[in-house]
Amino acid sequence: MKKSPNESYDLLYESLLQLKDAEECRRFMEDLCTVNELKAMTQRIEVAMYLREGMIYQDILKRTGASSATISRVNRCLQYGAEGYQTVLPRVDLFWEKEKKEAP
Repeated sequence: MKKSPNESYDLLYESLLQLKDAEECRRFMEDLCTVNELKAMTQRIEVAMYLREGMIYQDILKRTGASSATISRVNRCLQYGAEGYQTVLPRVDLFWEKEKKEAP
């Protein structure tokens, strides 16, 4: 049975692939998501980066404010997920290192 457009995330994925740079992505995500949704997604990526670095849950919680449930969920995705984090995280390593150096 074919999915209806309302049952498929493909339009979202294709929309994201049409963005040319970080500025276009920022503007699109600000229109698409609430501030809390953006914060949650940003937090999950930060948690994933810290987990990749071997940081322990308690230190991640202190740095990001993420709940232990969020940290656990991200860790499960890193270990058993669809490999989305494994695809993206190495591609943003240089940006991540720069961001960490500039953080207060």
